Amino acid sequence: MNEIWSGIQAAFWLIITLDADLVEITLRSLQVSLSALVVACVIALPFGTWLAIRRFRYRRAAIATLNALMGLPPVVVGLIVYLLLSRSGPFGVLGLLFTPSAMIIAQIIIITPLIASITHQAMRELWAEYHDLLISLNTTKRQRVMTLIWDGRRTLMTAALAGFGRAIGEVGAIMIVGGNIDHATRVLTTAIALETGKGDFALALGLGFVLIALALVVNLAIHALSRTEREGTW
Repeated sequence: MNEIWSGIQAAFWLIITLDADLVEITLRSLQVSLSALVVACVIALPFGTWLAIRRFRYRRAAIATLNALMGLPPVVVGLIVYLLLSRSGPFGVLGLLFTPSAMIIAQIIIITPLIASITHQAMRELWAEYHDLLISLNTTKRQRVMTLIWDGRRTLMTAALAGFGRAIGEVGAIMIVGGNIDHATRVLTTAIALETGKGDFALALGLGFVLIALALVVNLAIHALSRTEREGTW
């Protein structure tokens, strides 16, 4: 018990004094996750909205596949990306394996279905309200997508934050494709696993507290946005 308490005290001291390793790992985690989030949103938001307003033959199958991809195991994503980026893989010539770029690619694959699925569900309800108006105005499909994205931006922000929350807490895929290399690809989750294995509980707890703080900030932001969205409908 004394060892745990000493570790907690040391962890808080590392946070208060802005330990160099802790700051570096935290900033790299934010860089990787935010980069993946931006790219994923550029793909997922228009696609989810388009899926909500577009009618085509295999639409139900596409929606079911999208929802199934939300549960895609991260380690499987990491393995696939590893094989693609390895020297014997089709993209090995790019030299991206064990770099932050590989970690970003893996996180994009993981969070894009999540953001797209939440976007589709939200835009489907919004499309039901806007359908007659937008059809009567003879708008193009692109104009309809952009209108729904703009008017549903608060809900879409919630989808983006949900994606960020999953990305920042990911460990399996980025451990495989990043290699957890010190001063290169080490992020919060992989560092916590490593430091715990080494017995450095102070740094592991410090990193854990930072990760918990980021998760709380994301969840509070989602709650605030959701509450604002509900109040705006009255």
